[in-house]
Amino acid sequence: MLDLISKLGGLKAKMDAVKSTLDDVRVSGESGAAEVKVTVTGNRKVVSVHIEPHLLFPEKKEQVEELLEIALNRALQEAEKRAEEEMKAAGRELLPGFPL
Repeated sequence: MLDLISKLGGLKAKMDAVKSTLDDVRVSGESGAAEVKVTVTGNRKVVSVHIEPHLLFPEKKEQVEELLEIALNRALQEAEKRAEEEMKAAGRELLPGFPL
């Protein structure tokens, strides 16, 4: 029982370390032939947005909004995927043989 409690404490510490590592991970999502690009951390914090200058006109507002939504969702999906991979890897290290 004490071994399990010890492993759970180690798991918490490992998960905290993974979250910290994910702050340094950068993933991007693009849309409109890379006309709009959003970069987020592995913890799903937006760190940059790039919009090609030719889209920055009032008559293209709806197009830009749609492209931005697509790019942001793609970046967030990639961040979620990377976070899940990192967490599973950390769990496998601490709890070998435990299905994750």
